[in-house]
Amino acid sequence: MQAIILAAGMGRRLGEFTANNTKCMLEVNGIRLIDRMLSQLSMLELSRIIIVIGYEGQNLKNYLTKNYPDWNIEFVENRVYDKTNNIYSLWLARGYMSEDDTLLLESDLIYEDAILKAAVDCPNPNVALVSKYETWMDGTMVRINDELDIVNFIPKAAFKYSDTGFYYKTVNIYKFSRDFIVNHYLPFLDAYIKVLGENEYYEQVLRVITLIDKCGIKALPITGLNWYEIDDVQDLRIAETIFATPEEKLKKIQHSFGGYWRYPGLIDFCYLVNPYFPRPRMVDEMKANFETLLREYPSGMGVNSLLAGKYFAIKQKYVVVGNGAAELIKALMESHEGKFGVTYPTFEEYPNRYDSSQLIKFHPSNPDLSYTADDLMAFFSDKDIKSLLLVNPDNPSGNFICFDDLLRLADWAQKSQIQLVVDESFVDFSDNGINDTLLKNEILEQFPTLCVMKSISKSYGVPGLRLGIFASANEHLISSLKKDVAIWNINSFAEFYMQIFGKYEKDYVRACDKFREERAIFQTELEAIPYLHVVPSQANYFLCEITDRFTSYELTLKLLTDYNILIKDCSSKKGFGESNRQYVRIAIRDRKDNSYLIDTLSRI
Repeated sequence: MQAIILAAGMGRRLGEFTANNTKCMLEVNGIRLIDRMLSQLSMLELSRIIIVIGYEGQNLKNYLTKNYPDWNIEFVENRVYDKTNNIYSLWLARGYMSEDDTLLLESDLIYEDAILKAAVDCPNPNVALVSKYETWMDGTMVRINDELDIVNFIPKAAFKYSDTGFYYKTVNIYKFSRDFIVNHYLPFLDAYIKVLGENEYYEQVLRVITLIDKCGIKALPITGLNWYEIDDVQDLRIAETIFATPEEKLKKIQHSFGGYWRYPGLIDFCYLVNPYFPRPRMVDEMKANFETLLREYPSGMGVNSLLAGKYFAIKQKYVVVGNGAAELIKALMESHEGKFGVTYPTFEEYPNRYDSSQLIKFHPSNPDLSYTADDLMAFFSDKDIKSLLLVNPDNPSGNFICFDDLLRLADWAQKSQIQLVVDESFVDFSDNGINDTLLKNEILEQFPTLCVMKSISKSYGVPGLRLGIFASANEHLISSLKKDVAIWNINSFAEFYMQIFGKYEKDYVRACDKFREERAIFQTELEAIPYLHVVPSQANYFLCEITDRFTSYELTLKLLTDYNILIKDCSSKKGFGESNRQYVRIAIRDRKDNSYLIDTLSRI
């Protein structure tokens, strides 16, 4: 068996990374793609390796000749690489192809060692490696039957998003027998080029063969094995993360702050959303209006604050809408002066936006990090603070101050001339649900120094829309924040969501009820894990102290490396390091995902 590597392309989408070299000379975590590929091929019993070169081909040839002097590597040059596509590159190597069984690979791939072994060990002589379709995939798709026959190759032009549940992506690694190459593939390849030209893709030939000739090409799904195709700089970043050392992979994922849908199979127990809302009916309405929303400008702050007021049944003049709560937190903290009271550990977006020398910190002294309104009033009563932050339920502890005690705290702050900032992003998950909200006209008017922040992303399950609101009867503060944000600070999708939410409000209430049921089940299951102490929570996550066997970092690393599960390691958060105790935060997902995590924690 021989291997043919197609490496003639220019890699324009990689910009500066391929300015002076072809794509396979790209480094991923310090190793060139071509070096990694040749190392993997060296584990196989191959007679030779043929590489089709083109763009910056001489550089590649010089590099390989110098670094692999004893290897049987032969080169085929595509001199018109800038005017042709991979069908022509493969056609140039047709003489080599006809001489032996062949592994066909594209040079911009990165994959686990086990993938090539799976191809060679597969008893079928003609196989295309495929992977179940995921949103990051692009290029040629196939449909297969129950016997793993490829029944159709689907080019980009024929791709239908409605059919993605049936699609598999070609990995661009094939194993062909010499008999198939000589008697099936090459005759069709010659005919296809003569009729349709050289600026096509070799998969098109396979498509024609499967349509008119029973050639026995089988699909080989590589479920559970990592691979990636590197076409642009974002692909490069993802590949560097997937194929990093376990420690580096964890670090890279943690520092991407989301976008986890790009990482195949990753189950996110780190970021916090409602697993039961929005319901499919609401999503369908958003989809039905997608093109209009994509092509039209959103409204300005006047209309959007009106929609937000309707959404939460408060006066328009009391509310400002943000591109996520993060935008409003930034604007609020930058407008503030004087000492700021904060309970640690907390959601660090607030204190990180403020001068640390102006922060007055309260640290609960118990392992559950619990505290009451009376604790806050006792601690801050003799502190010269201008504002006090309360995240309720708190993040990451899940500590909750009930509605009546919140009013007492607001009254104390009013009399003390302290601005009380309550972030109630998770309050709808509390046992009393939306009844615990402070977003009521009468409450805001009773306590003009009270300010309420709410992230719509978290409890409403729409973090991709980037929506948040800030409310207060302090109209001067609201007006200044409205002037501080851009006129089009939210997009049309977010605006439309607020416009239609009222039709689905009952669905939301039911979703929160269902969530509370799941939280109770999940808490019981977590408490049965012998090395975890579960801190009671009124939010959509549990803070867990690790009491045995692991540090928080070790458990986080093991779950990601061995099980593709991401949890939040709290060891780096301010307020934890001083105690030397080990904490992780685990989001609450749906029954299927929660059961998988519980099973995993039990087994390890």
